Amino acid sequence: MKTIFVSSFLLLALFSCKDYTVVNKSMTFSEEDIIIIDPIEISEEKIDYKKLFKDNPEFVSNGFDFPIGKPNARGYYNAQKFKENNHLGDDWNGVGGGNSDLGDPIYSSANGYISEVKDYEGGWGNVVRIVHLHDNKLYESLYAHCDTILVTQDQFIKKGEQIATIGNCNGTYFAHLHLEIRNEIGLEIGPGYSEDITGYLDPTDFINKNRN
Repeated sequence: MKTIFVSSFLLLALFSCKDYTVVNKSMTFSEEDIIIIDPIEISEEKIDYKKLFKDNPEFVSNGFDFPIGKPNARGYYNAQKFKENNHLGDDWNGVGGGNSDLGDPIYSSANGYISEVKDYEGGWGNVVRIVHLHDNKLYESLYAHCDTILVTQDQFIKKGEQIATIGNCNGTYFAHLHLEIRNEIGLEIGPGYSEDITGYLDPTDFINKNRN
């Protein structure tokens, strides 16, 4: 009976997708040795952004502008548009090409709350993410490949305030800003390219339709 119990326990441990312990096959057990612990589910605390903006109404969005060449992207062009090559954002380059825009300022597209500042390394580099409440709906703008970051996580920001400078991801690309606008808050950083655009909006179209 003990052998059957141990075998069942080991099979359960090996095939559980939630929690398991690697067991040395040479070890022997008695029923008293075996302790079964229920897996503990840890849920990440989520910020109630609508309440946050309700308590700080001066940071509710009053409209969006372009984050480079403010407010109308003057001196820049959209080198790779949303959905082009399954792109999930827009790539804004200086009209001079190459690294001519390296170090140029990046501005917040709208009033909001900086939800993340992080160096994702690899193809993303330094990223700033800002949550916005606009027309009582939550949106997120994401600014990637930044060179210098000028803001900190968990601070409020006003439209047009500088948040970073344009980078080239440590030489991975020519300098440019990868901009995303999302209508689903808290998604993972994502792939940057995908046929599935759920949760992503066309940044240029969204900004043009939501100017003040």
